[in-house]
Amino acid sequence: MKGRPKRIRRISGMPAVAGFMPYGHQESQAGTIFLLFEEYESLKLLDYEKQTQEQAAQAMGVSRPTLTRIYMSAREKIATAFVEGRQIAVEGGKVELDGHWFVCGACGAVFSHPDPEVVPETCALCGSRLISRYILGPKE
Repeated sequence: MKGRPKRIRRISGMPAVAGFMPYGHQESQAGTIFLLFEEYESLKLLDYEKQTQEQAAQAMGVSRPTLTRIYMSAREKIATAFVEGRQIAVEGGKVELDGHWFVCGACGAVFSHPDPEVVPETCALCGSRLISRYILGPKE
């Protein structure tokens, strides 16, 4: 019996990095730990921004118990990577970006605008006028 479909989680932006590698340790045979975008977002909201679980759950568009499960999964993955010396890749998950992110069709830059109602006329990086909304398609 299959459960109900997984709701799309909302994230405020793409992570600053695509992952981490252990320093001073040879590449582990165990492989890479994959931290999902929603797990990264839960760590950012709760540990970095010091939001309450209620605030973070609301920001991500999930219930507080769901946020707790996402957060605990993220912490377990990070602990495993640290203890076993494995690299971490941040990718995947069933997420959507807040609506105020844009992508440049010329240089590929992804950037945001503080006012979600405003569509920038030019790229913040190269000045091109080939601007469109940035859409992150859901992944399973």
